[in-house]
Amino acid sequence: MKKYIVSAALLTLVSCNAWLTEDGPMVNRVADFFTTAETATQVVTAVYTPLMWEYQNGYFPEWYFGDIASDDALKGGQNVADGPDLYDIDNFKVVANNGIVLQFYRAQFQGVARANLAIEQIPEMALDDTFTADLRARLEGEARFLRAFYYFRLVRMFGGVPLETKPVYSSGDWIQPRASVEDIYAQIFADLEFAEGALPLKSAYPAADLGRATKGAAQAMLLKTNLYFAQWNANNGKASEATTYYNKAKTWGNKFLTDEAGEYGLCADYADIFTLEGENGPESIFEIQYMEEGMSDYGEGNGFSRGTFTVILTRSRGSLFGEAGWGFNHPTQSLYDEFEAGDPRRDETIYAPATITNESEEVYLGNKYLSLKRALLDKTTGQYIHLTHDSRGAINNQQIRLADVYLMIAEVAVELNDLPTAKTYLEMVRARARAMVPGAAILPAFPYGSYSDTQADLRKAIRHERRVELGMEGHRWFDLCRWGNVKEVMDAYKAGESAEVKAHIADFTQGKHELMPIPQEEVKLGQLEQNPNYR
Repeated sequence: MKKYIVSAALLTLVSCNAWLTEDGPMVNRVADFFTTAETATQVVTAVYTPLMWEYQNGYFPEWYFGDIASDDALKGGQNVADGPDLYDIDNFKVVANNGIVLQFYRAQFQGVARANLAIEQIPEMALDDTFTADLRARLEGEARFLRAFYYFRLVRMFGGVPLETKPVYSSGDWIQPRASVEDIYAQIFADLEFAEGALPLKSAYPAADLGRATKGAAQAMLLKTNLYFAQWNANNGKASEATTYYNKAKTWGNKFLTDEAGEYGLCADYADIFTLEGENGPESIFEIQYMEEGMSDYGEGNGFSRGTFTVILTRSRGSLFGEAGWGFNHPTQSLYDEFEAGDPRRDETIYAPATITNESEEVYLGNKYLSLKRALLDKTTGQYIHLTHDSRGAINNQQIRLADVYLMIAEVAVELNDLPTAKTYLEMVRARARAMVPGAAILPAFPYGSYSDTQADLRKAIRHERRVELGMEGHRWFDLCRWGNVKEVMDAYKAGESAEVKAHIADFTQGKHELMPIPQEEVKLGQLEQNPNYR
């Protein structure tokens, strides 16, 4: 899509003669492009595209932060020198010129910019037989959902960032100061509430449109963002505001349960969620869509592949599985040990190979564990599913699924001291896992093990359940930061790691490492204030 901008010189012409104020023959306005339903749909489809991006000058999938920054995963790769910027993310050594941080930051703002254009132009388009009022509302709802999604990714990683809600048509408009966290969340809530009122249910989409934002996705994101903002307020000593947003999260959780009762369900077999056949399945609320295609696109940068690099990035470097990968994202011993005895989810999340064919590259700082969920391992053959090209993994990235929503509803309930509701939704998730091993005496209902029947222990149990249910899905780091216990957890994790791993981990600095630095290039270009304690 090409944007056309009116010349600044033409904008300055003033005359009583009409012909002097008419556009010249080579001038096009942005609105000239927005004339058909097909165009509007294509523009909104393009707003989804930056969600897929994982490579520019280097790789930058979101799980680099969500898994590797946390106690769930080690960097991995060929050795400690493989991916120095990722090594720094793994070990609290990030500086403001980290290339991964820069590319991730810019990709989100590319998404915001595309959304802003759609949101500006689509409401102004004339209706006709194909471009109906319902389609216009739906497309604006999708664009607003996505703008909120991009800003949520930014605010939880960087704090306040520049808040752009209009397209940038001139160089004088793009430099904006950092908005406050409160202002970013206010915009997120406004966009999601608009989207919730405009988007259809998942079942209303034809199969070809599965993956587009839905009413259920907007409701789930309203639950999630209100929960995050409640906890941000709590962490900043604003107890009254925290309670307000916990209650808003509760409202949206209840609305999701009511409106979406027939739309979603937990998959009977947890393992099915992470297969190609399980994509956009009954548990899926919103996932980033990937596909294989025949383009020659390797290493070309953003937008040159519609497949995911995550598959090849996370596969073993050894030959045991037929096709070797690059060996990143090693699950930690800490995560492995978090699973209760007999929990079948452990072996669907983490693979502990009995045979090593290339120890110098397969074992990272003494750790041989492999991440399974998006590596596309065929359980029947024990081999990785063949990729036609490294950049073309077809497995989708599930951003929100029903078990995640149930556990967020449980979290909100426990914070509002509604323990029966919290237990109910915690038990739904545990019951599905328990049922995978019929007749086994595993995963008892709360209270269990060392947990007593108290609010504090129920909170701990829900946090444990999030870690094992959603392990290696990119949630852990963001959960720890929003809970406000990230220093406590990461210090304990470091103390319990092997001496070999511990030697690489810097100290966690409270008040610094909860956020990533604003990229130095953006600080200079936008005259932005840096996050505390970064240089």
